[in-house]
This record gives sequence, C-alpha cells and structure tokens, in this order.
Amino acid sequence: MFVCLCNGVTSQVVAEAVEAGATTTKQVASACGAGAECGRCRRTVRAIIEATGVAESQRP
Repeated sequence: MFVCLCNGVTSQVVAEAVEAGATTTKQVASACGAGAECGRCRRTVRAIIEATGVAESQRP
C-alpha cells in the first residue's frame, strides 16, 4: 500500500527504514522520503513506527 503519494513510498519501504534504525518520522523521511513533502502521511508513518515496536519517545 502506498503511504506517501508525493514520493511514491510504500508501507514496506517505510517498515524497512524503521527496521534499519529509523525511530522518528524525520528519520524515516530522511531514509526514504515518506513525510518529507506535504506531511499528510506522517500519521501513517508514525503508526508504522509504533507497530514495529519503536515509539518516537524512545529516541536514541
């Protein structure tokens, strides 16, 4: 499923960025572009981060 329409990023790509160590929406945006443009997908990106077990408050 596409998460970020601006950059054509799928939920799989976001999950891979999180698995590679991204723990915030800003880190995901840097890693794959999701959330870097208009921001409508940031809520979905945050949900993927939380579903992977890494909350944004648990930053390194």
